[in-house]
Amino acid sequence: MALNNSQRVNHFRNFYEIARKDLLIKNLKRMKKQPDLPAKWDFFPATFGMPTEYSLFLDEFKRSPPGTVWIMKPISKSQGKGIFLFTKLNQIAGWRTDMPRDASQTPPEAYVVQRYIASPYLIGGKKFDLRIYALVMSYTPLVVYLYRSGFARFSHHRFSLDDINNTYIHLTNVAVQKTSDSYTGHAKWDLVNVRQFVTAKHGAEAARKVFNDIQAVIVHCLLSVQRVMFQDRHCFELYGYDILIDSDLKPWVLEVNASPSMTAENPEDYKLKTTLLQDVLYIVDVENKRPHTAMPEEHVGGFDLVRHLVAVTHPVT
Repeated sequence: MALNNSQRVNHFRNFYEIARKDLLIKNLKRMKKQPDLPAKWDFFPATFGMPTEYSLFLDEFKRSPPGTVWIMKPISKSQGKGIFLFTKLNQIAGWRTDMPRDASQTPPEAYVVQRYIASPYLIGGKKFDLRIYALVMSYTPLVVYLYRSGFARFSHHRFSLDDINNTYIHLTNVAVQKTSDSYTGHAKWDLVNVRQFVTAKHGAEAARKVFNDIQAVIVHCLLSVQRVMFQDRHCFELYGYDILIDSDLKPWVLEVNASPSMTAENPEDYKLKTTLLQDVLYIVDVENKRPHTAMPEEHVGGFDLVRHLVAVTHPVT
């Protein structure tokens, strides 16, 4: 079946290469292993697929200091479902590859296990992560826009490692937080407010650097899958990146969502997301008003063009 020039699809055919937790890590690890590439691929924590990489994880676990916290995440679930933290191997015995199982037993669900980022940057003593939107119009050449607006999602409980079983402390997903008795409906800050806070506390240069580093993380994730993505001029993708900043102002990618939620929690959320969608539709050009040979515009609504280049062999940092 062929699509005409005005038809668009909001996913690339193998979008899961970046949106599934285990495949994203696989692609990032592959790029990190290249000896001739810059050493700027340290923005994801030590991660292993379970149960397939249990033995590799076991080696890393034994090398780590006692009490190191790890986090388990199902590879294809969202909204914080199935996530838990642990410090002892007996808490994940179900994923051991040497566990005797008969044919009648269901194999364990596929997970990734990651070293937990135990020193997140806190605001008001609470953990948060950032939701940042990236619109990819093409992988070859790579054409990506970043949205200036976004938000920080906060926990409603003060951060502590004393209780790793309390998901309200450690998971910032709104779907999790809204089930808390202390949820007020106001668990988000605009990115502008986050930047102003960092500027006030650490200076304008530190704030500029951390947000430039976040942009580099987003682009590097896309570069890691550029060669494996099926390019199609009818396809585009709006990704929702989840980024955590640690206490050293270093950004870490947590995951990349290919279907970020457009549900609005409050009027500010509604305004952000409706404006976001309007700008996406203008860039995508569903009415086919702009010629396909036109160079991408550098600024469209709330979007800024941050990457427009042909397939690369050496990611630029």
